[in-house]
Amino acid sequence: MKGSNLAFAGLLAITAQVSATELVYTPINPSFGGNPLNSSHLLGVANAINDHKAPDDDLLLGEQSDLERLAASLESRLISQLLSDVGNGNTGQLVTDDFLLNIIDDNGNLIIQITDKETGESSTIQVSGLVPDM
Repeated sequence: MKGSNLAFAGLLAITAQVSATELVYTPINPSFGGNPLNSSHLLGVANAINDHKAPDDDLLLGEQSDLERLAASLESRLISQLLSDVGNGNTGQLVTDDFLLNIIDDNGNLIIQITDKETGESSTIQVSGLVPDM
């Protein structure tokens, strides 16, 4: 019995010093981690596999001449004036090189008819609830 008591005391001494903590998984590969310090690595990987190119803004601005930009600005101004006149109860029409615009106020319903001169295609936009300027 003396040996079994000694074995039991030894086993008790060993188990008394054992402690456990929570296991936390920390990935080694930064592509799978949630650490915010990995963002530069992830951005580098994303840029490496990205094959899309951003449009060249200078090229888009350089395609229009000054005269074309002036014409576009004038068309925009004329359309704005036409819509303002319709808001006052008038109807109107605007003819450009490419399109024919008819704008009609039908008792509070704004009807815009756009016709492509080249193809003859027509689109109609209807907006209800037009309130005339007071």
